Amino acid sequence: MVAEPLDVDRLLADPATRIIVCCGAGGVGKTTTAAALGVRAAEVHGRRTVVLTIDPARRLAQSMGLSELDNTPRQVKGIDGENGGELHAMMLDMKRTFDEVVQQHTTPQRAAEIFANPFYQAMSSTFSGTQEYMAMEKLGQLRATDEWDLIVVDTPPSRSALDFLDAPARLSRFLDGRMLRLLLAPARSGKSMFSLVTASFGLFSRAVQKILGAQLLTDLSGFVAALDSMFGGFRQRADETYRILQDPQTAFLLVAAPEKDAVREAAYFAERLVAERMPLAGVVLNRMHKSEISGLSAERSEAAAAATDQQMTADALRVHAALMRQIEREASVAATFTDAFPGVPAASIAAQPADVHDVDGLRTIGTLLVS
Repeated sequence: MVAEPLDVDRLLADPATRIIVCCGAGGVGKTTTAAALGVRAAEVHGRRTVVLTIDPARRLAQSMGLSELDNTPRQVKGIDGENGGELHAMMLDMKRTFDEVVQQHTTPQRAAEIFANPFYQAMSSTFSGTQEYMAMEKLGQLRATDEWDLIVVDTPPSRSALDFLDAPARLSRFLDGRMLRLLLAPARSGKSMFSLVTASFGLFSRAVQKILGAQLLTDLSGFVAALDSMFGGFRQRADETYRILQDPQTAFLLVAAPEKDAVREAAYFAERLVAERMPLAGVVLNRMHKSEISGLSAERSEAAAAATDQQMTADALRVHAALMRQIEREASVAATFTDAFPGVPAASIAAQPADVHDVDGLRTIGTLLVS
């Protein structure tokens, strides 16, 4: 089944589209696609655009000619601003974002206590799930400023991107969990952590202290107590950002290469987006091979190669036959997605002879997206 064409220019030009989230497996060109969308939105459609990458790889900075990206949007040079558009780019720094949230929602004295807490230092830098939640916080911050016409989000590989979607629900479960309420109780009652735990659990508390260590429990208790006044704000902002992702102003674009694993990941993600009632705008099939003489099939090309006495001609015909078979394989793999999701519009990008490393290359990808 042939999918409906994805009108990328219409999506980028629509002022009602405020956020585009690019997601998919690793190594499929998702970062390059997100950057190319940003370039085209700024240059062709005159939109003030920011590209936020959550992927720890630095390919986005390299492709935009920037020495590095950080938690603050940096303007990309070399963008044609004739239509009034601008392009900025940034890479999520989860610890700095967490620090900003703390500073914004508590007093300087309490913020200093939190920053000095060893448990906070570990959680804000390395704990699983922190990156995804802070990505939600940063997206919410960018959207709340109303400074940007369009925000393009480049997510990590899709399983991690699902964590991006799950972050608000996971946070709510954490905030409502029994262990957290136990840890909050000492601070609220004025009792020490160990007197309460010992009274409640006896031998269990001694076992926990032996496994985790008394200092860790003290650090954890202090961390939770310090953040107690902020928990409601965490949950509220996470829920608000989740609603933004479900709003028609947001468009999810799946990016996949014509490979079985990548298309399987895209299908997995599409199922999740449909289940969560999130606006799936389309799929981009990247690195698709094409031929200028597609009318010459692999079979005919191989037959002609066998019939000629000219070695160079025969070699060229066999190369063409191999290319046509690759095109057939890629079309078959891509069809597993389009057949399963016939209502999802699709666009394709032809395979390029080299990786994209600059703004000119991103312009080329943007042009291919709409051709």
